[in-house]
Amino acid sequence: MSDTHVSSSPSAAANSGSLASTFRVAALQMVSTPDRDRNLAQAQRLIAEAAADGAQLVLLPEYFCFMGFKDTDKLAVRETYQDGPIQRFLADAARRHRLWVIGGTLPIAAPEASRVLNTTLVFDPAGNEAARYDKIHLFNFEKGEESFDEARTIRPGGEVCSFEAPFGRVGLSVCYDLRFPELYRRMGDCALMVVPSAFTYTTGRAHWEMLLRARAVENQCYVLAAAQGGKHENGRRTWGHSMLVDPWGEIVAMRDEGAGVVAGNLERARIDEVRQSLPAWRHRVLS
Repeated sequence: MSDTHVSSSPSAAANSGSLASTFRVAALQMVSTPDRDRNLAQAQRLIAEAAADGAQLVLLPEYFCFMGFKDTDKLAVRETYQDGPIQRFLADAARRHRLWVIGGTLPIAAPEASRVLNTTLVFDPAGNEAARYDKIHLFNFEKGEESFDEARTIRPGGEVCSFEAPFGRVGLSVCYDLRFPELYRRMGDCALMVVPSAFTYTTGRAHWEMLLRARAVENQCYVLAAAQGGKHENGRRTWGHSMLVDPWGEIVAMRDEGAGVVAGNLERARIDEVRQSLPAWRHRVLS
C-alpha cells in the first residue's frame, strides 16, 4: 500500500484557508438494478432531492449505476477512465446542482480484460474531478448459500486517498474497507470519512452499525455511509441503513431500507468539542 494521496481541485484549494463551520451532506440510498440507465435516472432524482434540501455534498452507494445478475455482468458497462456515460453523469450532476458529488463506485477498465477497478470518483461543484480512489480490500464471504469473491472480477487498488473540501479533509473508502481500521488511520486528520457500500444483509445485520460508529469514534470525525438497501432484481438482498455518524459515535440520521436521502449537518464545533474533551487523536503514539 502506498502513501496517502491527497487530491485537491481549484475550488477546494480556494476554501482551504477558511473552513466552513457548518456543511450539509447527504447519503443517497438505492436498490440498484441491472439497468444502467434506470439507475442513473433514480440517482438523478435523489441528487436533486438532496440539493433541494440544501445538501452541499452527496454520496452515492457502491455500484449505484449497476447491479447485475452475475459478477461478470459489470464488464459490459465498464468505462475507460475519464470517458463514459456514468462519469459524464456524475460531472454533469455536480455542475448542475453546484455541489460535491462522490460517485459511489463504478466499474473502470483494468489492464486485464476479465476484471475491472471498483472506483470512486469525486467531482467538485464546477464538475471537475477532484479525487479518485480504487477499492483496496476485496470482499470474500462463504456462508450457506451465500458466496462472494470480488477478486474474480475486481482488480484491487493500492493507494489511500483523501481530498480537501470546504469543511476539511474527506477520506475515501468503499464497503469491505470498513473492516480495516489501519486504512482510515492512513487517511490522516479527516473531518469526514465516507463509505459507499453494498453490504450483504447477513454481514450488515451483524456488523455494519458497530463498524461505522467505531471508525467515527477512533478517528473523532464524521462518517457518512451510503448503502444499497433492499431486495434487488437479481435476487440479492442488501442491508441498507445508510447513515451519518458524528465524532462521538452518535447516529445523526439513518434510513433502514429502500431508496431515499439521509441528510445532516457537519458541525466543526462538534469535532472540536469531542477532541478537546477526549484528546485521543492528539494522544496517538503508534502509526
